[in-house]
Amino acid sequence: MKVDQSRGPRVAMMCGPGGAGKTTYARRLEREGWTRLSFEVEFWERGISTVPSADVVAEVAADLRQRMLRQVAEGNDVVLDFGFWFRRQRDEFRALVAPLGIVPVTVYVATSLETILSRVGDRHGRWADDWPLTEQTATEYFGRFEPPTPEEGPLEMVRPADQKG
Repeated sequence: MKVDQSRGPRVAMMCGPGGAGKTTYARRLEREGWTRLSFEVEFWERGISTVPSADVVAEVAADLRQRMLRQVAEGNDVVLDFGFWFRRQRDEFRALVAPLGIVPVTVYVATSLETILSRVGDRHGRWADDWPLTEQTATEYFGRFEPPTPEEGPLEMVRPADQKG
């Protein structure tokens, strides 16, 4: 993703089902100077290595929203390595940064279920971005995912072959 330095801070929302390759792309932006925010990293740092309760997820979500707002207020580009599986989630974050004059780009990592299933066996929970995912869970996530549309706002579609770790 190209960053126009003459503009204010940018926000990229990583979008795709579990195992699609969102973190690979988000890490690339991080290496380019973007601040990466991630539920999995935050859970890991809090010592959480299994699916947390709804209360914990809500607390982490609130913390990450505040961090994002603080980062963009400081002029930093932010990549939200979340998933944004549902349009309502994407709309919520668009509304959150709209008063700041920021129009986030949705980066949709369009990955086939076959590719996702070929990856999940490599996840063992050894570090923050290595969250275990079974084939059954990955299939369920894929089925529930709502792909973004251009009508939602700026959309960049990435296919796994487009990614360079």
